[in-house]
Amino acid sequence: MQKIVIPLLALSVLACSTPKEKIPDTPAMAGSTQKMVVYQMMTRLFANTNTTNRFYGTVEENGVGKMNNINGAALKGIKDLGVTHVWYTGVIEHALLTDYSKHGIPPDHADVVKGRAGSPYAIKDYYDVNPDLAVDVAGRLREFEDLVKRTHEQGLKVIIDFVPNHVARSYKSDARPAGTKDLGEGDDVTVGYKTTNNFYYLPGKPFVAPVRAPQPEAPKSAGKFSENPAKVTGNNQFTEAPTIGDWFETVKLNYGVDYQNGEKKNFDPVPDTWQKMRDILVYWANKNVDGFRCDMAEMVPVEFWQWVIPQVQQVNAQIVFIAEIYNPGQYRNYLTNGKFDFLYDKVQLYDTLRLLVNQKAHTDGIAKIQESLSGINQNMLHFLENHDEQRFASSFFAGDAWKAVPAMVVSACIDEGPIMIYFGQEVGEPGAQAEGFSGDDGRTTMFDYWGVPNHQKWVNNLQYDGGQLSDEQKQLRQFYGDILTLASTNPAIVQGKYADLTIFNRQKGNLSPLVHAFVRYRGDERIIIISNFNTKTESAKIQFPESLAKELDLRTGTAYVGRDLLRSGAEIGIDATLTMSLEIPAYSSFILKVK
Repeated sequence: MQKIVIPLLALSVLACSTPKEKIPDTPAMAGSTQKMVVYQMMTRLFANTNTTNRFYGTVEENGVGKMNNINGAALKGIKDLGVTHVWYTGVIEHALLTDYSKHGIPPDHADVVKGRAGSPYAIKDYYDVNPDLAVDVAGRLREFEDLVKRTHEQGLKVIIDFVPNHVARSYKSDARPAGTKDLGEGDDVTVGYKTTNNFYYLPGKPFVAPVRAPQPEAPKSAGKFSENPAKVTGNNQFTEAPTIGDWFETVKLNYGVDYQNGEKKNFDPVPDTWQKMRDILVYWANKNVDGFRCDMAEMVPVEFWQWVIPQVQQVNAQIVFIAEIYNPGQYRNYLTNGKFDFLYDKVQLYDTLRLLVNQKAHTDGIAKIQESLSGINQNMLHFLENHDEQRFASSFFAGDAWKAVPAMVVSACIDEGPIMIYFGQEVGEPGAQAEGFSGDDGRTTMFDYWGVPNHQKWVNNLQYDGGQLSDEQKQLRQFYGDILTLASTNPAIVQGKYADLTIFNRQKGNLSPLVHAFVRYRGDERIIIISNFNTKTESAKIQFPESLAKELDLRTGTAYVGRDLLRSGAEIGIDATLTMSLEIPAYSSFILKVK
């Protein structure tokens, strides 16, 4: 289809009923006049200018990005998008296959490393930094501290990963503070479970690495990886022989839950793992990071989070905790009892928008999601891409970066919750090619050394000026800057109320099932947002319910105008019956300020 390059938005603000069970604002949210906008980068890929991209290539062949090359120009370019927080993914040292033994880092075994660069979620030393990221390997922690400082100097905040559920099979901390006992140190390996153990064991059963499909370029190590007794695999696989589809490169941490005996909880006295993980969080909080994205947070008992988060926030009261969580039935538990600030909104809004983009759902579902989240809407972090999901522009998803416009508008504007983008999303990175372990799956690899082609055009040999971008890519990046800046600063979106216009108008036959409309408002700032997920132009009519019109101070018999807040310059009339009619191009949105 023809590319759509006109970013449009329409806003008219609606108030929802007083939320039930509203979660109190956390210190990080209280009184905020700016929506949190997160820019996730795969740190090892972000500043890599090497374009070789050899399948399963080594670091020498394909290159790797360095923290020192994420300079002021790079950070200013990110901030210009409207970003408030940078999530540096993969900072903490994890298992990989590049040999750093001359720097005192023990080598890892290919049987338990995914790709050559390894998974950022197979942590090898919680107290250290990934040596791949450093120009001076011996000074890698200092280089991270300098990156934090540069980020703060640009007025941005720093988020890093905290991976609480599992570690690499090769885990051994050589950088832990003096007097700190290592994970697994002193474990009784003759029993499967013990409250004082840090790991779960399978006594009498040696670990068996999964057999991989033959890959002529795949990395190899001499001999087989040895682990006896086998530890339980990270995704709760109580077997000595996990499959290639399991998290076989990781082992599960023991938080005092006896999974093989009815998930019996033993939290008194406080488990040793809790204390060690608290110390790790406090260590990084003292490095001036501003937040943690907590990997698979719901695989760790909520009682741990309830215990640990207040302790970490004693170091920095403004530090934020974001939970990767996929069970809506646990959302309120992890917010109220677990004390998280924000949760992933993956299985509801993301999944629905993905279906909508491909015309496999109706827009009615969005209002139902918002209603189900009543009282915690402001705690939900929205996104269209991250390291786990397929790229929007990939053939596995939408196949066209411009189709993201309506989904991005809805994600960014529907409530007070944070919005996140993944590096390269703003220039239409398609995640094409098989990089190595990942295969050709529409994702940007997190296991391999690689250059990210569309993103590299913006990096432009570390000038970070977009000098190699096409005009269309520049327009796309401008769209992201416009919508993120608007969403993060407009008072109706940052602090206003929400009301759905879709279901009322669908019932009246005014909208097709692929057009969505809602309003956000605060005081005199009244915004109508209308989005078309269809492959063709839609004729839409938006009528305001009487109760909503009263809430918005719109009077029957008076005509109004909705003026686009982005770059189209469009003005849409609202007639004396408080009805507006408009043509919405395919995969477009209007954000209209009512005057």
